[in-house]
Amino acid sequence: MEQSIRCARTLRARQSLRNWFTALSSAAALAVAGGPAFAQAWEPTRTVEFIVPAGTGGGADQMARFIQGIIQKNNLMKQSIIVVNKGGGAGAEGFLEVKNAKGDPHKIVITLSNLFTTGLSTGTFDWTEFTPVSMMALDQFVLWVNAKSPAKSATEFIEQVRAAGGKMRMGGTGARQEDQIITVSIERAAKVKFIYIPFKGGGEVATQLVGGHVDSTVNNPIEAVAQWRAGGLRPLCVFDDERMPYTARVTETMSWNDIPTCREAGVPTDYVMLRGIFMPGGVTPAQRDYFAGLMRRVRETPEWKRFIAEGAFNPTALEGDAFVKWLTRAKEEHRGLMKEAGWVTK
Repeated sequence: MEQSIRCARTLRARQSLRNWFTALSSAAALAVAGGPAFAQAWEPTRTVEFIVPAGTGGGADQMARFIQGIIQKNNLMKQSIIVVNKGGGAGAEGFLEVKNAKGDPHKIVITLSNLFTTGLSTGTFDWTEFTPVSMMALDQFVLWVNAKSPAKSATEFIEQVRAAGGKMRMGGTGARQEDQIITVSIERAAKVKFIYIPFKGGGEVATQLVGGHVDSTVNNPIEAVAQWRAGGLRPLCVFDDERMPYTARVTETMSWNDIPTCREAGVPTDYVMLRGIFMPGGVTPAQRDYFAGLMRRVRETPEWKRFIAEGAFNPTALEGDAFVKWLTRAKEEHRGLMKEAGWVTK
């Protein structure tokens, strides 16, 4: 009898232990699955608008559409993402839409330096009114001329501009933006003068130079590489303190690395441009972190790495406090350049 009682007690103890392990395992499973006992990570619940504050065909537009393609091809997001160009007012149209969408996590915007230049020149917005997500890369600027130009170097080009007495036309994207800032910097460094002609996007700028409607541009590599490869354009120098590291041939005779820096070529001017992702102000940390993680996964793909190399980008990527510090410094640098040119709104 006592033995039967002991066996019954042992069975009940084992059953209780099994029940305890079952309960513990269920709780663990809920934790892994993000079950009701734990808060789920945020993710979009409808289509995400990817705003491009510039025209079609330019560097920002090309990068945004490439990111969209990577996300869709690799199923990195459950909801769809659509690219929307809003380049009016030197990008102010796009930035104001995002600014006015405060708290909406279903809008993101790709930024270039007009994040600073348009805001400083119009006083309509400031980068601190947006939520920084990720620096995707830094973009270079190259001094381009038509392939039929007699200028074979930046020094020869500057001599040609000087001899023209202020009649040569520099094409660029928008007014009082990075292209015109670089143009003014060249004018001051080389003591020359251009007629600056603004266009809606970098794609149009390259087309105008191929057609001979302007004499030079300071387009990004990705905006003019097709025309260079096709023999329509000639690069003279890159506005950075080091040559681009990409040594693969773009044309039969040249790689990006073969292009001298403008300082090497006798034009002492440097400038690199932000390619970053922002959200409206007022979104939650979880919403920001979702898109930061999404962009991290984009950068890890082989497609992105090829894109960066082929477009001759500087692959620097930043998030969080490091990105905020970079933005704070960059704004002050732009303020100094634009104040000197008389373009800062009082």
